[in-house]
Amino acid sequence: MPPLRLDLRIQLSRTKNPFFQHAEAEYFLAERAGKVVGRVAAIDNRLHYETHPDDRVGFFGFFECEDDQAVADALLGAAGGWVKARGLPVLRGPASFSVNDDCGLLVKGFDTPNVLMTPWHPPSYGQLLERAGFTKVKDLFLYEAGSFDHYVTPAARLERAEEILAKRYGVRFRLVDLGHFKEEVDLIKRLYNACWEKNWGFIPMTDAEIDHLAKQFRPVVIPEMVVIAETADGTPVGFGLGLPDLNQVLRPNRKGRLLPGVARILWGLKRRTIRRARVALLGVIPKFRGTGLDAVLYHRVWTGAGSRGIYWGEGGWTLEDNVGIRHGLEKIGFVAYKTLRMYDKPL
Repeated sequence: MPPLRLDLRIQLSRTKNPFFQHAEAEYFLAERAGKVVGRVAAIDNRLHYETHPDDRVGFFGFFECEDDQAVADALLGAAGGWVKARGLPVLRGPASFSVNDDCGLLVKGFDTPNVLMTPWHPPSYGQLLERAGFTKVKDLFLYEAGSFDHYVTPAARLERAEEILAKRYGVRFRLVDLGHFKEEVDLIKRLYNACWEKNWGFIPMTDAEIDHLAKQFRPVVIPEMVVIAETADGTPVGFGLGLPDLNQVLRPNRKGRLLPGVARILWGLKRRTIRRARVALLGVIPKFRGTGLDAVLYHRVWTGAGSRGIYWGEGGWTLEDNVGIRHGLEKIGFVAYKTLRMYDKPL
């Protein structure tokens, strides 16, 4: 699904995207006989190796290429050369620009379209990378649940789990308050960085990056799909954020133009014709992991989406070795249906 050109232009802008407050990037095009046949970005994300001092890697992203090994080798060689010249001994990707954006190469699940903020690649890309000397470093799983045309009632045990959380820990749930949007964004900033800090490849999102993202998605946020868990004294301990799959209405907009793209989004939201969603973020602070809170948050986001006529959802991505979250998802009816892969190549 082609992105909106304006969104991509802003994302690539070194002045408008706050990612560049802690990173640098260079963009390369491959040409043959005056025709563009591929593209790639080489990325030096200082925040990554400041967060992970033992993992000094550079990244590549925005990789698109004709099914031609010579073109792929030229692009990845250019990205690797730029990264190596900056003292980074490994090239990792794809990440456009980081794990907080589109990341991973699709290696399983080619027969279904990509959901909002997830990539899609043809099967040939994995072969091109592996022939160029890249090997797997980590797989990321995407899960699906529900139906496209009717609401699937969640398991009754989730309601019991919610009762136990309330009785044992005093946990209560509320929807995001759009009337105090800035305050809610500040709360989610703190939760996001606290919930993910130990994950593989995690880098904290800066205040500027979260504010930038919140501004982009504010017009399409559905309150019923953003749930915050708090203790009795109001301390936030987890949250789940689902977004309508705008790709469903943007797919006919093949050239990525702002118009009619925005009109399609507004019409789809108003008429409630969007039947797909993505649980983009879900996290629980370490103290409450293993309590079932993550499953209940999924349940809350799920039922909120169902109240708006959205009956199918994608959850993830989830790290292959995050067994706790994966088992929790599977227990409440989610099924792994796509795999994204992160690759490394020593330089």
